Amino acid sequence: MTQPLLELRDVPPRAAHALEQAGVHPLLARLFAARGVRTAEELDDGLNRLLPPATLRGSAEGARLLADALEAGKRICIVADYDCDGATACAVALRGLRMLGAAPDTLHYVVPDRAVHGYGLSPTIVDLALPLRPDVLVTVDNGIASLAGVAHARALGLSVLVTDHHLPAVENGSVLLPEADVIVNPSQPGCAFESKSLAGVGVMFYVLLALRAELRARGRFDAASQPRLDALLDLVALGTVADVVKLDANNRRLVAQGLKRIRAGRMQPGIAALFAAAGRDPLRASAFDFGFALGPRVNAAGRLADMTLGIECLLTDDAARARELAQQLDAINRQRREVEAGMREQAENLLVQLAPEGEEVDAPAAVALYDPEFHEGVVGIVAGRLKERLHRPTFVFARGQDGLLKGSGRSIPGFHLRDALDLLSKRAPGVLLKFGGHAMAAGCTLAEADFPRFAQALVDVAQEQLDAAALQRRLPVDGPLPPQYFDADTVQALESQVWGQAFDAPLFCDEVQVVAQRLVGERHLKLRLRLHGTLRDAIWFNHATTLPDTVRLAYRLALETWQGQTRLQMVVQASA
Repeated sequence: MTQPLLELRDVPPRAAHALEQAGVHPLLARLFAARGVRTAEELDDGLNRLLPPATLRGSAEGARLLADALEAGKRICIVADYDCDGATACAVALRGLRMLGAAPDTLHYVVPDRAVHGYGLSPTIVDLALPLRPDVLVTVDNGIASLAGVAHARALGLSVLVTDHHLPAVENGSVLLPEADVIVNPSQPGCAFESKSLAGVGVMFYVLLALRAELRARGRFDAASQPRLDALLDLVALGTVADVVKLDANNRRLVAQGLKRIRAGRMQPGIAALFAAAGRDPLRASAFDFGFALGPRVNAAGRLADMTLGIECLLTDDAARARELAQQLDAINRQRREVEAGMREQAENLLVQLAPEGEEVDAPAAVALYDPEFHEGVVGIVAGRLKERLHRPTFVFARGQDGLLKGSGRSIPGFHLRDALDLLSKRAPGVLLKFGGHAMAAGCTLAEADFPRFAQALVDVAQEQLDAAALQRRLPVDGPLPPQYFDADTVQALESQVWGQAFDAPLFCDEVQVVAQRLVGERHLKLRLRLHGTLRDAIWFNHATTLPDTVRLAYRLALETWQGQTRLQMVVQASA
């Protein structure tokens, strides 16, 4: 891994003081101020602080479409996606529509197989839904770029409601939108919704809020008797964190509310079963659990098997059935880890060919890798791991069942991956058969013969847009942790907060003396450190290189339980 440059976060003193004066814990006040929080009101995670659905373009029209469908007893089919965001969005849609009065036998869903159908509402997926005799198709976490699929559905007489959060297609500088009956997407032109970072599951939750308001206006129920849609927030929280969207204030509220429900024992049976399968305690649930325990298990179904498993786990109200499905997801995730380990080893061999001297500085400005043995379902994970190690925009490709290469990319700050693909498509016409995505993650399809052209064109674009400073891996840190905060109460206070993408978990930095160090498990460095005159235990996972006697370490605090004893531990992330 490239040695990061540890950069101290700026802490605006006025903001920190204002937060502390408002009653925020002094340490948290400093951490929040460094992450852009200016007032205590921004930390209010009450449901009444959520942005109103009215500003989300298309939500009112989508609500009317669904309300009409419910009143007419029309059949609604949810078109899901094969990742955790898509699975949770599908579960939220079906559970929410049932809560709002849809007859269960009118609700159905289809989900593409990653290897067979590809992404989104394609004409093939429309045809797959036809045996269910739908009147209305509702996409979740997809559809904004499904021009052909939407047109096919409309030609067959189906109504189409697109709910999505991805960027729309652009051609010759003009935005192309599918001709759906209604589109709800904060990223569509003309949408005034303040949070552009809603996950797909968040968009669907907002559509349900709008639908409830529409049904209330029609006299279906009043404010006192209306269904409590906050019962779905455990699913919303999981999908939001797992999709690694920016945790702005609105998303943090959605996640915080979901975590509160889980910690109080109020969660879907599938969520409870996933916690059990992962060996995590829901009473101490954190966003970390969503991102690194539950999310990967749901995602594994879409990567190596069938996302129907994940969706059914989140839909069932039978606790025994949920446990059975969660165990299956856990087994698939173990298989996914094995596949990923083999791919990462092969990817490292390919990297040696890119930089024969083995020097990180010689790595090109962007990396594209392909091997005939790579598994299509795991390319995104491997791209992410390599991006972290190399600090380079990285694409990893696998051969799909149709013989075409399916690639997944991950980027670094300063390099908008989807825009880069758009530029590449203009410079190398015909190379990209399909592409889409976000600034930090994107996907594309190309012919195997065109892989060398793609790889070189990607490097060319990256060299133009990324200077030496951008190619230097940086790790923001929060400075030293005062000695009085080295205790279990601090760990619990930190873990109770919502941290994640663009609202990073605290990472402290101190100069320490290394008193003892040894390898455990052959690849983890166990440390005994002297800090502020006190001996501290520490561990650096997946790091086998010994440290000098005195070193500056970036670390987080954690509680380790071993043989019934709980003790404080520093978990090292980097050194400088």
